[in-house]
Amino acid sequence: MTRPNRSSATPSGFSYPDVGATGARPLPAGYHHLRHETLIGHGRDVFDAAGTAVTTWAMHRRSGARVRAGSSRAEPGAAVVIALGAGPFEIAAPCEVVWAVHDETRAGFAYGTLTGHPECGEESFVVELGPDGSVRFTVTAFSRPARWYTRAAGPLVPVFQRMYARHLGRTLRKIATG
Repeated sequence: MTRPNRSSATPSGFSYPDVGATGARPLPAGYHHLRHETLIGHGRDVFDAAGTAVTTWAMHRRSGARVRAGSSRAEPGAAVVIALGAGPFEIAAPCEVVWAVHDETRAGFAYGTLTGHPECGEESFVVELGPDGSVRFTVTAFSRPARWYTRAAGPLVPVFQRMYARHLGRTLRKIATG
């Protein structure tokens, strides 16, 4: 896995200091934590399809999000804007990929929020092939409000984040299994 150096200072452009923390445990204090796991299916073919969908932005696009990415694959340093909603209700979320992994049993990445994102923190999307052949997708995140409307939404934001993680899992299952 390619990971940046972590420091107590906020790295340039990022809206939080704990860059790369979704690749380690425990997640940093002072944030809402999310971990959601979805069984996608079984076998190498399902793993390969799911890993490709995650790392090429296909999962996000098929979920209904609009994706503007600086590269065709999620790789460290790649800029990406994920947008949900439409017109005056569109929420654009600028991010940068902070780490990526692609090996025999894991594929995925994490992106961190940039200035202007409605939240500050990090989110990872990882597909794993288990020893029993099971393929699982895990969303791990830590975040806190960064804009007036996410602060105003209060406890609803974590509910929406969990719903979106579940939606991504269902979307990825459809992509990888057929």
